[in-house]
Amino acid sequence: MDFSQDEADRELAGLARQILTDRLTAERLRSAEAGDGFDPALWADLAGAGILSAALPESLGGAGLGLLAQCSVLTELGRAVAPIPYLPSVVLGAGALARFGTGEQQRRWAVPAASGEVVLTAALAEEDGDDPRAPSATAEPAAGGPTAGGPTADKPGAAEPGAGGWVLSGVKTTVPAAPLADLILVPAATPPGVTVFLVTPADEGVTVQPQRVTGDSAGRVMLDGVRLGADRILGTPAAGREIAGWLLDRATVGLCALQLGVVERALEMTAEYARNRVQFGKPIGGFQAVAQRLADGYIDVEAVRLTMWQAAWQLSAGLPSDTAIATAKFWAADAGHRVAHTAVHVHGGVGIDMDYPLHRYFVAAKSCEFTLGGATAQLRRIGAALASEG
Repeated sequence: MDFSQDEADRELAGLARQILTDRLTAERLRSAEAGDGFDPALWADLAGAGILSAALPESLGGAGLGLLAQCSVLTELGRAVAPIPYLPSVVLGAGALARFGTGEQQRRWAVPAASGEVVLTAALAEEDGDDPRAPSATAEPAAGGPTAGGPTADKPGAAEPGAGGWVLSGVKTTVPAAPLADLILVPAATPPGVTVFLVTPADEGVTVQPQRVTGDSAGRVMLDGVRLGADRILGTPAAGREIAGWLLDRATVGLCALQLGVVERALEMTAEYARNRVQFGKPIGGFQAVAQRLADGYIDVEAVRLTMWQAAWQLSAGLPSDTAIATAKFWAADAGHRVAHTAVHVHGGVGIDMDYPLHRYFVAAKSCEFTLGGATAQLRRIGAALASEG
């Protein structure tokens, strides 16, 4: 098997690293953390270089490089702990509109998202780690919409909303980039089962409450009787579960790619510190206990790398990938936890100093660890898959 990356993907990642290294200074990181967790100048730089659009279809102004290229970019963003919403806006928002949206929806939201003019996001996280394909938010047909005799969650069909549209209610927490977003993709329980709605913060009944999550931009989205027409449905009402699964799979693989960059760079910083920090007349990296932890960290980083690319490749190739994705997320969570703690422990007190950059990698690793399910949740998914095969 050939695990080498495509040349175009490598070049895209190299360009992203160059821009991030040259322009994302410690001062700009501190400024973003003190504000809304977003660096608009960096976002514009990446858009101007064509990085935001490169993996999207040509119909949206991209080069059609696809998911593997997006994972290459996400790894670089993780290495820099970059405060930009590439995963929710480009990979999920624009990507889902390109795959399932109408021409008008693509022109209105996906094309400007590809050029960095607007920010999109998807409300996937559910309280208590529930599956986003069984969402807590609900939407009922408004007057003139489908009747009570239409399809239900256990009797799927092809119901279409009438002139009255839908009324959407519920709460979505820790929605990435919600305070910045011009459009939010919201899976909701409907008579057909699950439907994905396109919600704007300007819609009547929508309230976005900023939440501070490890320095990133996130928000609590409250939906109180939000009335939406048929033009605000992504795909069809009956296709919502498929679309929610599409979003969840790419969000999970994207988090694994971010985690790879985070732990890879954190380990590099820790190894450099261990080479230069002298105690008892020798670098601490020369002590067996420290060297063993660094070696274990290297194995963990490589496991995150291998399982992420395996899952990303299977997903991009249209192959069955549920177990591969759960395996990748398990390693991103479990190994990410170990590497993050190793980095802090080897650095000692400086590892938790807010003036030293390592703390950003620790909190980023913890965020990637738990978002959309930690290690235990992934093992349960893998176990259920193995049990079903028996």
